[in-house]
Amino acid sequence: MIRVLLADDQLLVRAGFKVLLDAQPDIEVVAEAGDGEQAVAAVRAHRPDVALMDIRMPVLDGLVATRRITEDPQLPEVKVVMLTTFELDEYVFEAIRSGASGFLVKDTEPEELVRAVRAVVAGDALLSPGVTRRLIAEFAARSKEPAAADALSRLTDREREVMALVGIGLTNEEIARRLVVSPLTAKTHVSRAMIKLGARDRAQLVVLAYESGLVRPGWLG
Repeated sequence: MIRVLLADDQLLVRAGFKVLLDAQPDIEVVAEAGDGEQAVAAVRAHRPDVALMDIRMPVLDGLVATRRITEDPQLPEVKVVMLTTFELDEYVFEAIRSGASGFLVKDTEPEELVRAVRAVVAGDALLSPGVTRRLIAEFAARSKEPAAADALSRLTDREREVMALVGIGLTNEEIARRLVVSPLTAKTHVSRAMIKLGARDRAQLVVLAYESGLVRPGWLG
C-alpha cells in the first residue's frame, strides 16, 4: 500500500482528496493536517510514502514544512508533492529547491492525482503537464553564476550527458530515443547520477544540472 498524508487548511479539499485516494486498492490516506506544523509532526509519526502539501497554510507554510521534512535524515523516503492553486505560482520555484518532488494544481483531474501519487513513489519528478519547461526556464532565469562543477567529476561521460537531458526536461523515454538506448538503460543512468550526487529525486537533479552549469539558460529549444 502507498501511504499518503494530506496537508491542507481547507477541510473540503482534504475530504475530496481522501475519498478519491482511499477508493484506490493500492493507496491509503494515513493522516491529515490543517497546517504546516501539524504536517511535519504527522509525517514524523506516520512515515507516509507521499505527503501532499498545500503551499499556503497557517502556523507554518508548506515551503518551510517541506524543507523540515526533506532535510530530516530520519525521513529520507518521504516524498513531498506541493499543492497549488495556479500552475505558475510564485512559490513553485522555491518548492523544488526546498526538496519537493514536484507539484500539482488543486483542480487537477482525479485520475491525474492518482497517477501522480503512484509516479512520485516510483521515483519520478512530478510536474503538472505543460509546466516542466516553464519551470526550468524560470529556474534558469533566476540562477546566478553556476557553482563549481566538482561534484560532476563523479559522473561518467554518459551520466553527465543523461543528466543534461534531464535538465532540459526530457523524460526517460525521450532520453532513450535521443541516445538510441532502451528506456530502462536511460532510467539506470538517471538513477546512478542521482545516487552519486545525493539527489533525492529527479526534480533535484534538474536543479543540480543548472547550479553546476551543466545546463545553461537558452538550452530549452
